[in-house]
Amino acid sequence: MVQYNPKDWITFIFRFHKSDTFRTLIPMMITIGLYSYAVAYLEIEYWKLSEASHVKNITIMHGMLGFVISLLLVFRTNTAYDRWWEGRKHWGALVNNSRNLALKLSAILKDENDRAFFRKIIPSYASMLQKHLTDDKTAKMLFDDLELQIDQHKHRPNQVAKMLIQKINDLHTSGKISGDQLIIINHEMQSFTDICGACERIKNTPIPYSYSAFIKKFIFFYIMTLPFGYVFNLGYYVIPVVVFTFYVLASLELIAEEIEDPFGNDANDLPTDKIASNIKKHVEEIL
Repeated sequence: MVQYNPKDWITFIFRFHKSDTFRTLIPMMITIGLYSYAVAYLEIEYWKLSEASHVKNITIMHGMLGFVISLLLVFRTNTAYDRWWEGRKHWGALVNNSRNLALKLSAILKDENDRAFFRKIIPSYASMLQKHLTDDKTAKMLFDDLELQIDQHKHRPNQVAKMLIQKINDLHTSGKISGDQLIIINHEMQSFTDICGACERIKNTPIPYSYSAFIKKFIFFYIMTLPFGYVFNLGYYVIPVVVFTFYVLASLELIAEEIEDPFGNDANDLPTDKIASNIKKHVEEIL
């Protein structure tokens, strides 16, 4: 996740981060610029269209559709940001519930071996969830002195949750945890699976294809028809105007595409690996 100072306007304006949409769109911007030049040359130099040409009235269409495309892009961006923010809230809840479970177990458990087990297994769930959401199937041992027999072909966070609940049940059976205490810690244990399911819902349910495809087609045809009408008013200056318009509209769509899946490895995705390491640090301090 990109760290920045929101008050530093100069940096925002003149610095282009590697994740900036400008870098991604440069090839298309050059293509659009050449296309706009070709249209301007044909209308001004080759066809020599007059001011009375009906082609000039194409700008009326752009005026009517400009408001529509603005609404679509605003809705698209807001929807994507809602998914990003929901993912952040769920990982924040995972941090809080991991701490709460560790605090309760710290007060309940007296045996050092039991405390050591939970000191490792609670952060293991966050780490395994992070790898599960990023499709990283390489990790079989998350922390030193704790080997997890994880079947990589099965749901990995569920396997860690099963170990956690099985240990809690064994402690209850042996009398180290009373029935009342079991009820007290039940909410935190259940919340792990709830958070995992919510994150999977975000991960596995993208914006409907037809909606996303329609916006891209809308932007494409809107930009491709811009030079025809505005050449009469702007001449060859239509080239930078069309390129800048394309940059703005396409950037909004690219930003929405990037943040609608907040659990990837893009620069603006959630720092789930950092959050998981913070959970490990805090749980180890408590237990």
